[in-house]
Amino acid sequence: QVQLVESGGGLVQAGGSLRLSCSASGRAFSGYAMGWFRQVPGKERELVAAISRSGGSTSYADSVKGRFTISRNNAKNTVYLQMNSLKPEDTAVYYCAARYDYYRGNYYTAALEYDYWGQGTQVTVSS
Repeated sequence: QVQLVESGGGLVQAGGSLRLSCSASGRAFSGYAMGWFRQVPGKERELVAAISRSGGSTSYADSVKGRFTISRNNAKNTVYLQMNSLKPEDTAVYYCAARYDYYRGNYYTAALEYDYWGQGTQVTVSS
């Protein structure tokens, strides 16, 4: 089992940058595929980016390609989301998610494929 805690959210002007971190406690973080999702009121939670357990494979939502970068440091049990050129439409609560994936080494893009979730961190981008 793994516990996830997000940090790094806040208020930023359009065009600015933020770096989200998700710290995982528990054992064998390197065996987990990780993802970042976001949600606004009244809408479903949507994938932002996903990364395989090794970090060798990644996937991004079309809306963030070229602006956001997902990465991980397995020695520090942490996954990151670097967000650049932020837009007001990026405003949401951002969630970190984990799925145990030791034997496959894939990334996962659907929320229902993940087993563990953090509490979320608010990102607000002002125009």
